[in-house]
Amino acid sequence: MPTKSNFFKRLLIWRYKHISEKNFVFLLSLVIGLLAGLISVFIKNITFTIEAVFEKGIILSENSIYFILPIVGLYLVYLFVKYISKKPSEHAIPSILYALSKRDGIIRRRKIYLPLITAPLTVGFGGSVGLLGPAIASASALSSNLSRLLHIDRKTRSLLIACASAGAIASIFKSPIAAIIFAIEVFSLDLTFASLLPLLIASVSSVITSYFFLGDSVLFDFNVTDKFAIKDTLFYILLGIGTGIASIYFSKIYFGITAFFNRFKSSRQKLIIGGLTIGIMLFFIPPLYGEGFGFINNLMLGNDIKALGNTPFDAHLDNIWIVIGLLFGITLFKAIAMTTTFAAGGTGGIIIPTLVMGSALGNVVAKVINNCGLGFNVSEANFTLIGMSGLIAGVLHAPLTAIFLIAEITGGYELFVPLMITASMSFIINKNGLDHTIYTKELLEKGALITQNKDKSVLTLMKLNSVIEQNFIALHPEMTLGDMLKNGVSKSNRNLFPVTDDEQNFVGIILLDDIRSVMFDSSLYDSTTVETFMQKPLEIIYYEDDSMEQVMKKFQSSGAWNLPVIKDEKYYGFVSKSKLLTAYRRELINFTS
Repeated sequence: MPTKSNFFKRLLIWRYKHISEKNFVFLLSLVIGLLAGLISVFIKNITFTIEAVFEKGIILSENSIYFILPIVGLYLVYLFVKYISKKPSEHAIPSILYALSKRDGIIRRRKIYLPLITAPLTVGFGGSVGLLGPAIASASALSSNLSRLLHIDRKTRSLLIACASAGAIASIFKSPIAAIIFAIEVFSLDLTFASLLPLLIASVSSVITSYFFLGDSVLFDFNVTDKFAIKDTLFYILLGIGTGIASIYFSKIYFGITAFFNRFKSSRQKLIIGGLTIGIMLFFIPPLYGEGFGFINNLMLGNDIKALGNTPFDAHLDNIWIVIGLLFGITLFKAIAMTTTFAAGGTGGIIIPTLVMGSALGNVVAKVINNCGLGFNVSEANFTLIGMSGLIAGVLHAPLTAIFLIAEITGGYELFVPLMITASMSFIINKNGLDHTIYTKELLEKGALITQNKDKSVLTLMKLNSVIEQNFIALHPEMTLGDMLKNGVSKSNRNLFPVTDDEQNFVGIILLDDIRSVMFDSSLYDSTTVETFMQKPLEIIYYEDDSMEQVMKKFQSSGAWNLPVIKDEKYYGFVSKSKLLTAYRRELINFTS
């Protein structure tokens, strides 16, 4: 009876014989879309079940102490991480992008199930983050491991991971077009038929899965009643400027709070400080609790009082400027609450908090315009909607995703023009203020960022180890010319020799051309040493610090054909220009084919 491994091997052979690679990718994209949809449905249902327990008043919810729930959730996540997973959670998109650029698209198996546990605990107990990031992380990890199991090559594996991400977005937001655009913009995929069709299949199968389990309801119950008027163009430009500035603030707050919490080495310290901070913010600003979809819906329906909830300022809510002030406070503090939740050990995503912040800001701008006493009147619901698009465009540097996402999840296609105006303005302002997003800044520092710049992307995908040559004979500075010729030159087929001391520290190089004129002068064999002919290299490659882009720049600036590599402060090998360019061309062909 054949073993399981033999059966699987025969199955793969049958697939190679009977199913073409193209059709197999289409089939896999369908399966991955289905699985991504199931993951999204699962994570939403588990989270909503936890939320429903508290909303029905079993404990705490009828008392005004709900603000301690996020602390409880964060503590449960802390216990899970400490005693079960033993690995801190990572932000979804940056970790996926890192795996694509530096790990050949290989994501660890444990990342399939970890987000499905930690995210519901974080969000279900009121953590101020979203579920989309964890859903993407779990679906991408599942796609990666399925691809490995089926012996899929790196390039196709990367495409299928993008399919998983698109599927998760399509399922949660029921927005298949925005999901495809997100995968193209954020994962820097080439927009070709080969990449577009699998993304389309995955998105459609995922959104159908969502419809099957959750029905045809949309996240935001909104119908456009106030159509775009050309006279409001200036106000939408103003909103775009506001959301652009707010998106810069969002990113700066994220980087600042993250850097502050990184000072604390203990996870327990981060939990205590972060938990108390979140609790205090929730006491004064209840809409910061949880994801915030209810807050957005209430704003778009004009229920400002219900959107704000019970606050210490309830007695003053008949004053529109108090309402505006509270909504602006949500704009400011949502970014703080979100980042603090992450820093305290919670798991979640940034897209949904960005929508909440954008909706609040858009509503504030509309209210200020309508109540400034100049006789202007704009649609607060439309501005609430379009504010979300502006924040997404700025924070993610993904204006097309922002436009189609908001249009699809609300059915607001009649507002395409103001969506484009605001999203493009916000993107331009943020792009000029910040070169990189929350997703990409850390990756840039690691030299692991893939962009639409093919040259940089190819260099990012290349690995230094693949071009290092080590078949060089090392010489010692005190070695005589005779010993060098006998033990070095005569035994090597290279014309380059590294010079190292007794501790293998690199001290210089010798070129065969440098000794060619004296190598047959036997009178110098015992009187001269390696140190006499040694020279410093034009550049040095540092294994731990230099990215492939920096390596290429060192070759370009120095004009050298070979450069030494130092690892752990010791000589490690050489990189030759010919091997580097050959590897670059091979990677470029793989990347663009």
